Amino acid sequence: MNMDSNKHTEKRSFKERLSASGKKGFIKAGVWCTLYILFVVWVSWNHWQSLAWLLLLPVIADIFTTKYIPWTWWKQIKNPVLYTIMSWVDAILFALVAVYFINLYIFQNYQIPSSSLEKSLRVGDFLYVSKAGYGPRIPNTPLSFPLVQHTFPAWLGGGKSYIEKPQWEYRRLPGYDHPEKGDIVVFNFPAGDTVCTLMQNPDYYTLRYYYGEELIKSRKDAFGEIVVRPVDRRENYVKRCVGTPGDTLQIIDNQVYVNGQPLADHEGVQYCYYVQTNGAPLTKDYAQKLGISKADYALINPQTATGLEQIEQVGLDASRPVYHFPLTREMKAQLEKNPNVDTIVIEPAMPEEIVYPIDRAFHARNSWTRDNYGPIYLPRKGETIRLTEDNFAIYSRCIFAYEHESAKIGDDYTFKMDYYWMMGDNRHMSADSRYWGFVPEDHIVGQPRFIWLSIEKDRSWGDGHIRWNRLGRGANK
Repeated sequence: MNMDSNKHTEKRSFKERLSASGKKGFIKAGVWCTLYILFVVWVSWNHWQSLAWLLLLPVIADIFTTKYIPWTWWKQIKNPVLYTIMSWVDAILFALVAVYFINLYIFQNYQIPSSSLEKSLRVGDFLYVSKAGYGPRIPNTPLSFPLVQHTFPAWLGGGKSYIEKPQWEYRRLPGYDHPEKGDIVVFNFPAGDTVCTLMQNPDYYTLRYYYGEELIKSRKDAFGEIVVRPVDRRENYVKRCVGTPGDTLQIIDNQVYVNGQPLADHEGVQYCYYVQTNGAPLTKDYAQKLGISKADYALINPQTATGLEQIEQVGLDASRPVYHFPLTREMKAQLEKNPNVDTIVIEPAMPEEIVYPIDRAFHARNSWTRDNYGPIYLPRKGETIRLTEDNFAIYSRCIFAYEHESAKIGDDYTFKMDYYWMMGDNRHMSADSRYWGFVPEDHIVGQPRFIWLSIEKDRSWGDGHIRWNRLGRGANK
């Protein structure tokens, strides 16, 4: 197209532009405008001010019909190199916008980084996570880069991947489901509101309990900077829901009770055990065939103070081999049939280990541990609870950090959100609600649906590096 024809196009009347768009242009405009209207109505549920986005309808129609806005101006570029560059830029921008909205409202891919849900979900599993089921959240930080949670990778210069302002209040669009006991759920880490950049595990509040705030602030070489993150920019965790709003939960000798009734363990639930043999070794190959990963396999060395203390703590003989690893019920039953195995003892909780709530006065009055915990009540939205000296430490974080309200002992407080209790299936190797408490409803991200890829890090490409038998498997069992 030459310059004269360009000028002629610019001078066309509105009627001429509509006529030039043709039947195909009107069909495209109708389809995209309809989809946009449905999307805006959905996003505007119970928040009708958002219907103002419908003012962009003429812009969408213009793309396919009148074309007053020169969206494809770069296609007139004569320089082939510059044309190629701009075509790539156009494709990348379209892909990023599409991915941004798909990740926000429909689904997102996640990788399992830790063993907290072994053997249900395994390290190296890649998950398709539906956000539509529980209802997708309107983002707290809408101005963010797609595919990056909170920090750009080092090769992109690092730094925050989102802009702090504007920040929108919590709002969730209509879904067709809600978290139930037994569901595996993806959520933002509740204690991830404050983070030490060089030491993120354990969380900031546990670090502050053990080391003190002044030391953490003065030792940036060890702990790094202290940063604060909005809800949707906190780390993504995946655990199993074992308690829902209105439940009273308690753990007695590793058994979870909900409302006084034992909650049946999922078949993938495992606990850590010490295993004493009659002198014969349990090789790594044998352990791997049993289902124990190389990272979990440990032969206790009684020549070290720590090793000897572990062995003596469970009453085993330091002169014969003692191993330590997690086992499911099935794996434990198989191991018990091994003629070289003498004794299998479950790993006891460490009494000095701090659990939620992270409060010294509370734990001076209550001897809660990882294996014997509670009872603890999970608040429901709209429910009023009297705050007492016994429960204030339990609920104060919900009130101050999650609901951003104030209250004191003796007040009647009405909760603004529902709260859930999440635990890993790998019970003795999971940092879960026992350590950092409730998961508020505004932290819920979505529900894993299926595994689309699974990588076994302990095996080579020619020896089972890809777990083909896990591909396509449902991820919420």
